[in-house]
Amino acid sequence: MFRTLMNAKIHRARVTEANLNYVGSITIDADILDAVGMVPNEKVQIVNNNNGARFETYIIPGERGSGVFCLNGAAARLVQKGDIIIVISYAIVPEEKIAQHRPKIAIMDENNRIQQLIVEEPAHTVL
Repeated sequence: MFRTLMNAKIHRARVTEANLNYVGSITIDADILDAVGMVPNEKVQIVNNNNGARFETYIIPGERGSGVFCLNGAAARLVQKGDIIIVISYAIVPEEKIAQHRPKIAIMDENNRIQQLIVEEPAHTVL
C-alpha cells in the first residue's frame, strides 16, 4: 500500500505579485525551494489564508534571495498581493517507509524569509 503524505510546506508566505497574463504556475524564490526540497515543475497545492481558496499549480523557480511568491495565469484570480498563503507538496510513500518520512516545513516571516525550518508540526493549531 502507498499513502500520499505531505512532503514539504511553506507556511505563511506573503504573495508578492499576481500576474494574470502569464501562462500559469507559482514563481517561488529558488533559495526557499532548496530549503524545503521542492523542485521546478513540481505540483503543489496553494491555500490562501485570506479568502480560503485552495488550488493546485506547478512551481517555477524565482530569483534567489528575492522572496518572490508570484501567482501566475488563472491562479492570479484567486489571490491578491499581500495575501498569506501556504504552499504544500506531497509524496507517495510506501507503507513501510511512513515511519521514517520527515517533511520539511518552512515557517516564513512577514518578509518571506525562513524564520524556522522544522520537520514536525507542533501539536497546537496556532503558530
